[in-house]
Amino acid sequence: MRCEDIPAHPHFRRLSSIRDVAVDLRYAGPRNFVGRDLYGTLDCAWLHQLAADGLERTAACLAAEAPGHRVLVLDALRPHRVQVLLWDFLDGTGLQQYVADPARGSIHSFGMALDVTLLGPDGNELDMGSGFDEMTEVSHPRLESAHLASGVLTPTHLRHRELLRRVMAAGGFNGIEMEWWHFDMLDRQHVRQHFIRVE
Repeated sequence: MRCEDIPAHPHFRRLSSIRDVAVDLRYAGPRNFVGRDLYGTLDCAWLHQLAADGLERTAACLAAEAPGHRVLVLDALRPHRVQVLLWDFLDGTGLQQYVADPARGSIHSFGMALDVTLLGPDGNELDMGSGFDEMTEVSHPRLESAHLASGVLTPTHLRHRELLRRVMAAGGFNGIEMEWWHFDMLDRQHVRQHFIRVE
């Protein structure tokens, strides 16, 4: 299915319909590792209904656990054609491990993955110790204990990351080992086999 056909499809839901969630799609502007707008006229502020419902649960959990905080969505539905651009941009850099191979398909392209962070009561992003799409080991959740021990990450960074993981888990999302900001809904193989990929 083409991204342009999403508004007419009953299985997808607009991000703007989810209460208490802020949206700043980084691939719709230059604040990303490619340095330019990759979405152009494409409307990518959507999720599959299941993921949207999960994000709604996450927002409710965050409101209860940390009043005044909000989820900030940095990327949601990412059309397959954009995934190809990201993959090709990193060709030869040794960094393609941070981007799903288009041959397999990114879970973002099914509307079942999110890149997110948290906003504090002041409206600013919480400091996670590394930035969105920062392709270094500091971004790897699996290495957080070592980074804390060495002083690369602080207890505050870990508290922020753990709060994000906790509220995302409450919504039914699973984090990954290499990016603190990325969360999937359901098993990846199941999604690839049973859900509609957006081109």
